[in-house]
Amino acid sequence: MPIFASHDHVGLWYELAGAGDPLLVLGGGPGTDARYLGDLGGLDRHHRLVFLDGRAAGRSEVPADRSTVSFVEQARDVEALRLHLGLERFDLLAHSAGCLTAQEYLAGHPDRVRRAVLVTPVGRVEREPDPVELAELKAARADEPWYPKAAEADRRLAAGEVTGAELAVLQSWALPFSWYRWSRERYAEYRHGHAGSVPWVRDAFYAGAPAAGERAARLARLSAGTTPVLVLAGAADGLIGTVPARRVAECHPGARLEVLTESGHRPWVEEPERFVRTVTEFLTAG
Repeated sequence: MPIFASHDHVGLWYELAGAGDPLLVLGGGPGTDARYLGDLGGLDRHHRLVFLDGRAAGRSEVPADRSTVSFVEQARDVEALRLHLGLERFDLLAHSAGCLTAQEYLAGHPDRVRRAVLVTPVGRVEREPDPVELAELKAARADEPWYPKAAEADRRLAAGEVTGAELAVLQSWALPFSWYRWSRERYAEYRHGHAGSVPWVRDAFYAGAPAAGERAARLARLSAGTTPVLVLAGAADGLIGTVPARRVAECHPGARLEVLTESGHRPWVEEPERFVRTVTEFLTAG
């Protein structure tokens, strides 16, 4: 069973797929099983993917110390996996919230990552969605048949009015906002076993965000990096928007931003050919 002991002896699950140069993959969530990433649109035909289930997520252990679940602390797990696999350098790809962990790792170990791909990132050192942009993205879907139900669910979720089973129902109603083109078949992307089951994991993960007085220094630390970075955004991403991706690209010197016009939050599902081509061309560039 592919479990390794991280720096504090917490057992973490990883899985290998494909062949070629190693590409370490961090999922989002927080707390989501990395299997939701599938084969990343067929990226496994070009690279040796190394999927990591974060602590308290998927098949990895839940640590006794909740503070170790913060994205800052989880960067230490990336280094532990590198050592476990005996990699001198590797490429790194992260999705959504996992991009916070990836950027923290880049800042702490710039010599270990050859190239980095950040897919629909939530922000730089914290969540950074722009409320105005999200409102515009959602309003643009007003002619869709699912819109009234999704908009009502979104309103109630934002108000924090619900918990438990009703919360899960409303979250499912709001899912179409995450996609460029929604159909009932998209529900197959949200398998029950992939969802996070630890109630406190989200808060613990985002506890890595800096206090107001520390934010400038944390951002400057990211901006000092030299690793080539590709940032991918989905033009129709009503979950996080494109503003966080734009801020991430501006933060990393020389970063390339690519906005996929027919994608939402999971571009490898909606535009798999373009996604694989763009990522592979970036990772194999001379």
